[in-house]
Amino acid sequence: MNPVLGVILRILGIGALVAGGIAVALAALAGAILLGPLVFWLAWNVLDFGPALGLPELGFWGIVLATLFLVVGWFPKLVITAIVFLFHPSWFHGSARVHWPEPTFRNFVAVALLALLASRPHAHAQGHRRRNKS
Repeated sequence: MNPVLGVILRILGIGALVAGGIAVALAALAGAILLGPLVFWLAWNVLDFGPALGLPELGFWGIVLATLFLVVGWFPKLVITAIVFLFHPSWFHGSARVHWPEPTFRNFVAVALLALLASRPHAHAQGHRRRNKS
């Protein structure tokens, strides 16, 4: 085989490996972005946790904002609240008769899904700091 052809094939092999790794990373990122709202929708609308609390079902943007609110830190929560307050202040004027849900397995699963969604990004957010013992 020609040595130049061998070098080209090696370069293309590494390029394909890098491209495949990038494709897998992008697919994982897209899956994570789509999985959060799907889990929230499943808990809130499908398992009827919202109506079990006396709250209405949420539409697409309500689910996206609620999911973001659960998974981000303090400052992005402040930004989300400011955006809702500035662009759609009628959300704050609604009223609901909120009550404790019935202790059913369905509500337990919904709470577990929402807790999983809310706790996931914060698992690694708290950096382990060494305390100096002096």
